Amino acid sequence: MTSPTQQQMRQNALLSVLRDEDKQRLQPHMLALDLPPHAVLTHAGQDVTDTWFPCGNALAAFCIAGVDGQGVDVAFVGREGAIGGIVSNGNVPAYATSVVRLGGPFLRIKTSALEQMKLESISLRHWFSRYADCLLAQVFQTSACNAVHTIRQRVAKMILAGLARNSEPEFRMTQDQLADMLGVGRTFISRVLGSLRRDGIIETGRGVMIIKDLQALRALSCTCTMVIEDHFDKVLHGIYPPPA
Repeated sequence: MTSPTQQQMRQNALLSVLRDEDKQRLQPHMLALDLPPHAVLTHAGQDVTDTWFPCGNALAAFCIAGVDGQGVDVAFVGREGAIGGIVSNGNVPAYATSVVRLGGPFLRIKTSALEQMKLESISLRHWFSRYADCLLAQVFQTSACNAVHTIRQRVAKMILAGLARNSEPEFRMTQDQLADMLGVGRTFISRVLGSLRRDGIIETGRGVMIIKDLQALRALSCTCTMVIEDHFDKVLHGIYPPPA
């Protein structure tokens, strides 16, 4: 675990657009780590002591556990954002569990240190407040998506979300990861992916997704990601991953 370089900080879009003086405030207090899928960043009910910035292809999620033990992801955070200590001061327990969905590099800062930096810089405070608005919008949109869209549409949406964080039409995403992201059984995911393979839209193998027909995948997906991208663009122009 080491402090990040400027190049590593640029792999998180939310950090990359900060003023140089704000980056210099944060950098000495940050650590660079590589985290695997399923790593828990914060457990529900625990105090939010750390703030995490996914970098590159990494993707994390806020997960709500149901009464039956089955979790549902209500918001995803990639290189466009951060998890923990953004909305509150970190002195209250987390409502949701934060978990890594696609492994990769993360930057961590103690929430208490981040709060001190926000007191020293009004630009930093305002920037993270605007991000908090975008994160809340994503939670709203995900709730609507889960209520009205089919599993097939939501699977296509999640594959596009993973693809947006990769530079190639091939990336690692397993059926189990998709099932965890969508809060559905693996059997449902297997059926949907099987139909996508038969339609020539994707290929799968050993935890790898290969996109064969991007236009067909986009046509199949719901419009929720586009709505979120539009809101991000209005509030925080340029930080959301561009369409694949």
